Amino acid sequence: MSVPAYPHPIIAKEGWIFIAIFAAVSLVLTLFSPWFSLIGWLLTLFTIQFFRDPPRESGSDDELDVLCPADGRIIVVEKTTDPYRHQAEALKISVFMNVFNVHSNRIPVTGTVEDTNYYAGSFVNATLDKASEKNERNAVLMETANGQKITFVQIAGLVARRIICYAKKGDAYKRGERYGLIRFGSRVDVYLPVASEVKVSIGDKVKATTSVLARLPERNP
Repeated sequence: MSVPAYPHPIIAKEGWIFIAIFAAVSLVLTLFSPWFSLIGWLLTLFTIQFFRDPPRESGSDDELDVLCPADGRIIVVEKTTDPYRHQAEALKISVFMNVFNVHSNRIPVTGTVEDTNYYAGSFVNATLDKASEKNERNAVLMETANGQKITFVQIAGLVARRIICYAKKGDAYKRGERYGLIRFGSRVDVYLPVASEVKVSIGDKVKATTSVLARLPERNP
């Protein structure tokens, strides 16, 4: 089952209700206390910038290149095991999104969704290693046309309380297509074949779709 490309409205559709609420409250406050209403207008502006959803061009035409699924900063690059694939050996790359980053999440590789798994959890600081195991999270397992298997996981953070994922088992996606969003600060973990070639380093600032995280091996082991 193919998934239609998400039309980029500049402001993510998930944020329209919040922007409308803050703007309405601010208008009412303006009638009674113009100075106090400034707080409301600042919150409205913050909400607009948080839910911005600009279109992005791919950072590579090579299908073996894994595109970044989120805006933010690289906080983990390590060899480990993929807990969503029976502890198979994997290369893990994690991106931390602060409240000022774009929070729209994009598909890193072209392929078909094998499964999605949601886990309820806590809300510790998303920069901590234990966030990958303890926090609320949603994992998407995907297989590429040549059999490469990768997993990418949306993880709620200290402030984030809502993971939105539209990907479903059987959906076919192209790299860079939008598949979800996490509200108000969060993290995305990407598990790749262990033989993948890393293209980023810890501390690098990255952008969804534009940045390349790694290059998959030529053939599936």
